[in-house]
This record gives sequence, structure tokens and C-alpha cells, in this order.
Amino acid sequence: MQRLWDLRQGLSDGCIKGDRMFDVIVVGAGPGGSMAAKTCAEMGLNVLMVEKRQEIGVPVRCAEGISKDALERFIEPRKSFISREVIGAKIFAPDGTEIVLSEERAGNEVGYVLERKIFDRYLAKLASDAGAEVLVKTTACSFERRNDLVRVKLLRMGEEWEVETKIVIGADGVESRVAKFFGIDTTLKLNEIESCVQYLMTNIDFDPDYCYFWLGRSIAPGGYVWLFPKKIGANVGIGVMPSLANKTSKEYLDDFVERNFPDGRIVELVAGAVPVKGEIETAVADNVMIVGDAARHADPITGGGIANAMKAGYYAGIVAFEAVKKKDYSSRFLRRYDKLWKNDFGKNLARRRKLQQKLIAMDDKTLNKLFHSIPRNIGELSVRAIVFEIFKKNPKLLWDIKDLIL
Repeated sequence: MQRLWDLRQGLSDGCIKGDRMFDVIVVGAGPGGSMAAKTCAEMGLNVLMVEKRQEIGVPVRCAEGISKDALERFIEPRKSFISREVIGAKIFAPDGTEIVLSEERAGNEVGYVLERKIFDRYLAKLASDAGAEVLVKTTACSFERRNDLVRVKLLRMGEEWEVETKIVIGADGVESRVAKFFGIDTTLKLNEIESCVQYLMTNIDFDPDYCYFWLGRSIAPGGYVWLFPKKIGANVGIGVMPSLANKTSKEYLDDFVERNFPDGRIVELVAGAVPVKGEIETAVADNVMIVGDAARHADPITGGGIANAMKAGYYAGIVAFEAVKKKDYSSRFLRRYDKLWKNDFGKNLARRRKLQQKLIAMDDKTLNKLFHSIPRNIGELSVRAIVFEIFKKNPKLLWDIKDLIL
């Protein structure tokens, strides 16, 4: 599994030395890409998945959390890629006021904490086992439409060659080259992206049965600080909206760590960007579908994207099969994919984007007031129930988003 590219040695010789024709080429081997490749291959399509990095799952740019339901919808959990199981989430106001949510009430990022390096490789192996051909250290450099097909130029270890495909599935992340080339509008404004930094830390004190979230403009303007427990230590990270910040996300995180975990040891650092745009108009063009961060499928409030990426990859695989069967690769036909992901989680992305905009406009004093208005004896401590209780106590403050609550 660690050297996935060794599983299919025949691919390297065949692909590099001559033209090949595929039903589907998947660009990017994250959860969305691997789920798309797996789904297509299981339905009998001829699939190539390419990953520009030399190792799938590296670097990890993710807090690594996912709900049990979201994971188990598609694959059986394995001890090898589950670092921790948690029973809930603890959320803190700027003044330290705490609320606790059970795992099933906490959302798509709480339940399992994964080892993404192992998890991503496992998903890619499932795609390979289903019949997809997988290449790492391979970049999709350019695309050209020819006679209802797409010609893709690939670069691997200094050698270029071309292949043809009926459909391209772009799972190539927040800076998606596929989306840009095919004119799918995924433009991000400064208030639609989070700058993120995460440390893997040891020698810190926390309850490993919970994930932690700290809110507040002074702590993380436009975002939050998180702690996700691992087998050894924890992921401690931050998301900050650049348009609201007066210093870098790393500086905010360093300040937080110094205050809360002064004796902690940093053993790993990762950084990246997360799109929090919400629902985009379309994730398709002629011959093309995009999934995951490329399609801005991350949750605008939490920034989490594993669950939605896997769903999107599955739906893209289903529609790719239908398109190949019908020999129709037009954007009009591929909009079936838009309908599937929008009906599943797209509408929720739009709602959560509106709620996010409301939350980031609040100062710390207002956030503290909202937390204090939550009754201690609330029966159903879910995100929806909490927001509803806040609305009852502060209707004027939240009146303009009442349709998201009631």
C-alpha cells in the first residue's frame, strides 16, 4: 500500500511509450478522486487516476476528522487508518464558556479521527483493486478537446506523453487546474477562503475522547482553532480568514499555543488553504466534472471536506458511467452530477455559508453573550438546537437568518 505505484508496473511501460484511450481520467488521488475512480472502475469503465505527488496522502492538509456515518456509507472502517474514536466535541466561547456536543450531534467532522496518510492510500488501493490504473509523480499538464474527446498531456519523471479520454474528473484541490482550464467558475474572494496552519503536537493536556473548537475574533478571525486527538498527541490547527486578520494564521496559532499549551512540543507542521465559498453554480463543463475542494465542497463553517468529497466522487462516478453508456459527454448531460451533489449536500453548503457570514461578523462580546444564553438543561444538544435556543433569546440579532433556524 505504501508504494501504490508498484502495484501496477505494466501501466508505466504501456502509458509512457504509447497512446492510450480511457473512458475516464481522474486528476488527483485524494478521497474525492479515489472514490470517483473506484466507482467508475467497479462499473466496468477503463480508468486512469493520476497524482502529481510522489506519495498519495502527503502532505496532510486536514484536521483528519469525519463522522462515522459519513465514512461507513462508503467503506468499512479499519484500525489501520483510524487514529482515534471520539464521543463528542467541546466548543469554547472567547471567554472560555464551554458547551459539549455528543458525537452524533456534532456534525460531519466528529466521530473518527483518521490517519490521512494511510486512509488516502487505502482508498487509492481500493480504486486500483477495482481495476483503475494509478500513477503517482504524474502531472496532467494540459488538455485539448478533439472530436468530442479530451486529449491529456501527462508528465512523469521528465517524460511526456498523451492519452485520450471521454471524461475528465478533476479532484485536484483548491487550485484546480482542471476547473480553470475548462472554464468552470470557482473564483474565490478573500472572504471565501481560509488560511490554515496545523501542528501535530505532543506533551499537551486534553481529554482524548473529544474534539475541541475555540471561537472568537481575537483567537481566529473568521475561523476557529481546533484540536483533534491522535494515537500520539493531537492535531492543533487554525483557520483564519485573511480579509479579517491583522497577522498571519501561524502567528495566531502560535499565540494560542503559547497561552494554552506552553509545554507542548511541535513535531510536524502543515499549511494550506480551504475554500469556504459554499455552493457553486455548476461543477461541470463538456467532458468534465470536478469534485471536493476543486468544486468548493468544503463546509463553510467547519472547513471540513472529506465526507462531501467522497460523496461527490461517488456521484461523479455514477454519472460518468451513465455518460459513457449514452455516449453523451456534454455539460447538459453531466449536469445530472450537479443535481445529485446539490440535492445531497449542496443546499446545506449554501445555508451554512449564510450562517458563517453571520458568525464572522460578530465580535467576541456578542459571541460570549450567545453562549451564555444557551440553557444548561437543553434536551437536545445539537448544532441546530443550540442555534434555535440562541435565536429564542436573541431574535433581533439573528432575525435576518431565521429561515436557516426555524
